[in-house]
Amino acid sequence: MGVLYDYFRAVDDAAAVRLMEDLDGGPVAVSGDGGAVDAIDLKGIDPTVILGQLVSLVRGADWEVDTIVSGLLWSGDEQEGPWLMSIDGATQDTLASIDDAQMPDLSARWGRIEELAWGGPPADDEMLTVIEQIAALARRARDAGDNLYCWCCL
Repeated sequence: MGVLYDYFRAVDDAAAVRLMEDLDGGPVAVSGDGGAVDAIDLKGIDPTVILGQLVSLVRGADWEVDTIVSGLLWSGDEQEGPWLMSIDGATQDTLASIDDAQMPDLSARWGRIEELAWGGPPADDEMLTVIEQIAALARRARDAGDNLYCWCCL
């Protein structure tokens, strides 16, 4: 069993926490929910390590544990979750800045990180859809004046 991660946008922290209460703790990205929440399901893509390494690649910087600054906003259960985290604005801006021309190279490079290549490196284009989804979500959040959030659950 892996950890599930949904990324979504909301106007502010209070709205994101209200969403957790309305959804009885999530998940946020629900197939066929009619688009009530702009959310994507990225399964095992955690914000700190795996997504943080994509952000580092985009920035041309070395990955560090604080590449993405997140804050715990809500917890269903401290030990077992689910949890809601905010994603910092600099990360949102970095993800929103990814253009189509960068995506194939980013997919190939990101797919080679240890956390994604544990069973051997994926095809160069295997992470392309994930990059397209997270970049598009970040652009929609930026354009609407919203913030990015990550819901996770064991």
